[in-house]
Amino acid sequence: MERETVDYDVVIVGAGPAGLAAACRIKQLSPATSVCVLEKGASVGAHSLSGAVFDPRALAELFPDWRQRGAPLNTRVSEDRCLFLTGPQRALTVPGFCIPHTMKNDGNYIISLGELCQWLGGQAEALGVEIYPATAATAIVFTADGRVNGVTTGDFGRDKRGQPKPGVFTPGIALRARFTLFAEGCRGHLGKQLLQRFGLDREADVQHYAIGLKELWQVQPQHHHPGLVIHAAGWPLDKHNPGGAFLYHLDRQRIAVGLIVDLCYRNPYLSPFDELQRLKCHPAFRPYFSGATRLGFGARALSKGGIFSLPDMIFAGGALIGCELGTLNFSRIKGNHTAMKSGMLAAEAVAGALCSDSPSLAAYPQLFRNSWLWQELWQSRNFGSALHRFGPGFGSMFNSLEQNIFHARWPLALHDRQPDHQQLHKASTQRPIIYPKPDGLLTFDRLSSLDLANVSHAEDQPVHLLLDDVTIATGSNLTDYAEPAQRYCPAAVYELVSDEQGKQSLQINAQNCLHCKTCEIKDPAQNIHWQPPEGGGGPNYGDM
Repeated sequence: MERETVDYDVVIVGAGPAGLAAACRIKQLSPATSVCVLEKGASVGAHSLSGAVFDPRALAELFPDWRQRGAPLNTRVSEDRCLFLTGPQRALTVPGFCIPHTMKNDGNYIISLGELCQWLGGQAEALGVEIYPATAATAIVFTADGRVNGVTTGDFGRDKRGQPKPGVFTPGIALRARFTLFAEGCRGHLGKQLLQRFGLDREADVQHYAIGLKELWQVQPQHHHPGLVIHAAGWPLDKHNPGGAFLYHLDRQRIAVGLIVDLCYRNPYLSPFDELQRLKCHPAFRPYFSGATRLGFGARALSKGGIFSLPDMIFAGGALIGCELGTLNFSRIKGNHTAMKSGMLAAEAVAGALCSDSPSLAAYPQLFRNSWLWQELWQSRNFGSALHRFGPGFGSMFNSLEQNIFHARWPLALHDRQPDHQQLHKASTQRPIIYPKPDGLLTFDRLSSLDLANVSHAEDQPVHLLLDDVTIATGSNLTDYAEPAQRYCPAAVYELVSDEQGKQSLQINAQNCLHCKTCEIKDPAQNIHWQPPEGGGGPNYGDM
């Protein structure tokens, strides 16, 4: 198909913290450089989801006067608490000296990542960056010699069979660039292709992931303590199915409650969504929700492998930044400041290459290596592996010793090289989990939660969740693992249905999709492939 072509100096895929920080930094260093940012969400921030406790270090480097500019950092952390939930009714408060210093939040802020991205988008546009929301990058443009030369955007107006709809169809555009930065977030669609084509991860450990689920609530004044940060480990998860919980008190009588479930979990009967509902019933959490109203819900996978899982970050014509690269610091449960810093470092390499007419971004890895970002990730190199190997009890003790006593200076490197999808055990060896029926006041079902995520997809469009083999779901995945897709998906996308003869098949309710990417990661057969739907589709998290 013949497409319109537009040329830029730099194209950035993704208007999250990494992509927007990179765009701003390029324009600060080289105002004449033409920069375009593509965002698949309906607006900037629509698909941005995080807890989030935010370290302003990178922001202060990018905009030292961020307060005067009105950055939406309104709630400074006032108190840290750490709990170990020993069961459905009991909890221990972890003494301060036992908490790894990486978990302490002096000087940090509780924010909405969506609001921060909206603000960053405004700063970028004021600098002259062109931002195009509701525009998904669906393919990579290569030159004849294999160099990345930009991306193409998705077509609008194709029906379920992939055919152009009369009077509606608009073909996508080819955006060519001297350099392309990929900031799609965790498990990026195009990033996966780049890893494979250029072998970027051949010397790295496998990437590890978790799914983060979050609800936003409006609470009663007596239950609201602005700036309070609570982290919890233990119940409802365990050492074989690990993860942790959070409860953050924002401004305007709002709290964010969430659960992070490591996708190395073993039990195929586990449902991360339902575990979050159980968590809220614990006496350490439940009182905060008395008389409260739920405002929002969302879910997103996150990359948590750390420094040993970082792939090569550059290739001919571009680079990976942010969670696309895997810069989240899991020991701090923070990835927004690290994503911004990686984008800023890549921007410096881009600006230098443009000035020198160099076709290479070779300066980026060296800038990364010499930065506080590398140092921060290196000091936390063993955190996730320790939890996986030793469980939440001994793993937490190990991390406290390493961070607080030895300050990560001992010459120890724990590697974790088994992919998450291979960790699932056969259903016959695991105990089924019976989850309580939701009460509609504190606990909820998936479909009512989707309403709060503002999920929207054009129904007459190609299904964006593809199966290599449609028989696997009702074959090995069902017989061996009780078809875990119907439980690990937080949005009821995957549903087993039976025909009149009782034959089962997997129904894909793609219109429910939150774009969390959990299905791609956890499917034991690696049979599911996510690709971008029409631009603008998916959740709209707003101020989540």
